[in-house]
Amino acid sequence: MSVPAMPSGSAAPPGQPRKAATAAWIGSALEYYDFFIYGSAAALIFPEVFFDESDPATATLLSLATFGVAYAARPVGALVLGHFGDRAGRKKIMVFTLMLMGLSTFLIGCLPTRDQVGGLAPVLLVLCRVLQGISAAGEQASANSMTLEHAPPGRRGFFTSFTLSGTQGGQLLATLVFIPVAAMPEDQLLSWGWRLPFWLSVAVAVVGWVIRRKLDETPAFARQAAAEGVARMPLVVLLREHWADVLRVIAAALVASVSTIFTVWALAYATSDAVGMSRTAMLWVGALANVVALAAIPLWATLSDRIGRRPVFLIGAAGSSVTMFLYLWAVSTGSYPLTFLTGILCFGVVYSAANGVWPAFYGEMFATRVRLSGVAVGTQIGFAAAGFAVTFAAQIAGPGGDDWSAVALFTAALCVPPVIAAVSARETHRVPTEALGERAEPGVARPEKVTA
Repeated sequence: MSVPAMPSGSAAPPGQPRKAATAAWIGSALEYYDFFIYGSAAALIFPEVFFDESDPATATLLSLATFGVAYAARPVGALVLGHFGDRAGRKKIMVFTLMLMGLSTFLIGCLPTRDQVGGLAPVLLVLCRVLQGISAAGEQASANSMTLEHAPPGRRGFFTSFTLSGTQGGQLLATLVFIPVAAMPEDQLLSWGWRLPFWLSVAVAVVGWVIRRKLDETPAFARQAAAEGVARMPLVVLLREHWADVLRVIAAALVASVSTIFTVWALAYATSDAVGMSRTAMLWVGALANVVALAAIPLWATLSDRIGRRPVFLIGAAGSSVTMFLYLWAVSTGSYPLTFLTGILCFGVVYSAANGVWPAFYGEMFATRVRLSGVAVGTQIGFAAAGFAVTFAAQIAGPGGDDWSAVALFTAALCVPPVIAAVSARETHRVPTEALGERAEPGVARPEKVTA
């Protein structure tokens, strides 16, 4: 049975789409600040604090593996949080994930080091990282669903892109916080300085809670609950009616490997003895790339509202495989101008095409009653593979960790499934929100319903 059209007067109140987008942006920025400071610490600090200093190569490999642990926990978090998000609503999940992320990140800053408690230290680190992964699993899916279902006709791409702009804002904030921390004297940095960015998560949680608790539930979810009721087992409905789209999202989500390789592996490689670039300079590469991404993401998303999701996503996925090769080559030369230029091009401009459009692209594949589950499960399984791409890259780079071309080819190979997924997907940018997830005849698109 299809969901009836929203009756007159049940649309989102004036200003609510903007409020939802703002809450998604700020909440995602604050939450992913927590998530990305771990990535910087895993590349620069944790090999010496939590792992065996006598074998730097192995310590770095193990530290990068803990970065991937959160991605392994994400599918589990997606199953649980997706279920409750489609039953209890988007708002409750958005508040819960923010508080869980803030707590787990604060606890990382309180952990004892390997010198203090031995092998227990990395175990506690992994447990906190698992909690971060569970939180992140529900964050983007709930924020995406919230903004998509509040968005006015013809602008879903633009409004949902605020979630990813927020993610980039969080990464930028994390990088800016780590720049002065990384510049501290070595003894202060390794003893207490690295803890400061993690302790700031308390402020992150408080600010995010104040913003999100005032947000209204979406009209689409309220209408669904009133007209048909929520699905008792959303995952069963999802896998029965939308299994092909779940597989498509899993494949498309592998494009996130570009982000993890750029953010973590390339940072570790550039600052290793093989290249010898400074920590501060490489952190500035990430910072400037994210500044550009903050502008590029809404522009790409707006373009997708005009020409469609698929062509914009394809630009990002296929283009990233080429520009990542250029970036890693530039890093290998040790040239700061080349590294800054190619880093901004790769991550700030080209990757932003796929990154900015996927919230709408994936969310529009599913009906309201399973949207949060569909996006959460599909993306988090794909993101899990992307998270461990860093660990595989460290192995592929060889004993010396300097085979950048092999890592570039590996990243390009991971961009192939997203391209195939996008080519095989339906174009949905003009399908009315209430009709999303319905099985229309091939080649037949419904006109967008526009209201004053």
